[in-house]
Amino acid sequence: MPELPEVETVRRGLANLAVGWKITNAENLHPRLLKESSIAPLESVAGARIIEARRRGKFLWLVLNRPEVLVAHLGMSGQFLFHEEGKPSAKHARARFQLSKALRRRELVFNDQRTFGWLSVEQCTDGVPTSVHHIAPDPFEEEFALAQVISNIRRRKTTIKTALLNQEIMSGVGNIYADESLWRAKIHPETEASSMSSARIERLVQSAIEVMAEAIRQGGTSFDDMYINVNGESGFFEQSLNVYGLEGEPCSRCGGAIKRIAFANRSSHFCPRCQRK
Repeated sequence: MPELPEVETVRRGLANLAVGWKITNAENLHPRLLKESSIAPLESVAGARIIEARRRGKFLWLVLNRPEVLVAHLGMSGQFLFHEEGKPSAKHARARFQLSKALRRRELVFNDQRTFGWLSVEQCTDGVPTSVHHIAPDPFEEEFALAQVISNIRRRKTTIKTALLNQEIMSGVGNIYADESLWRAKIHPETEASSMSSARIERLVQSAIEVMAEAIRQGGTSFDDMYINVNGESGFFEQSLNVYGLEGEPCSRCGGAIKRIAFANRSSHFCPRCQRK
């Protein structure tokens, strides 16, 4: 599933290629595309001009020259792609947008093979769409409050990885970057959050910020074509991973074998030697 670095890469692509353009036509191509709480059909954004592309955690939205915004969640395989002449069309297009600027034309599609992603027309309160209100600020927002995040994590009687993945505490971190952050901070994923010191939690949060910033610089993590940017290009952070997906490989820090354990219907990857419980 795309996490903060991947969604930020998509947001930057939309900011570069869609902001300033007018949506001349919007077409819904799939019955499950539109979120049930959407206040209007997708076609209602036709005629609007795209003013800005914004993001919080794993959510992104297009600010329009009207009160409504177009919100998107990529789910597991959602992609925004610009069609180019001479290149194959998206195989799983769920929405199509015709854009214009001066005499230029451009087609943007929302492609989603597994159909877990969605779009929604919503209103904003204090600049945040309705469906994003319950999501905490991510570490790259001005609203991010480190002290509050540390306090919220320390109050949780759960494992530290569960707390790190809680989008109502700090948004943007998913399974990949949780494993990588815990490895950098030398913390076992099953450590009880409430047993940790504030200093240790701060070190973990800073590790998460560092690893996600590095991933953004490399265009995110691409294991397959489920995640690509708006130009159809893959990210390269997979080459910098230290534990995620590396079961049985030697730890780059201590040489111990990376271990994988079951975690909430997913997996956790860590080094038992330098991430002691």
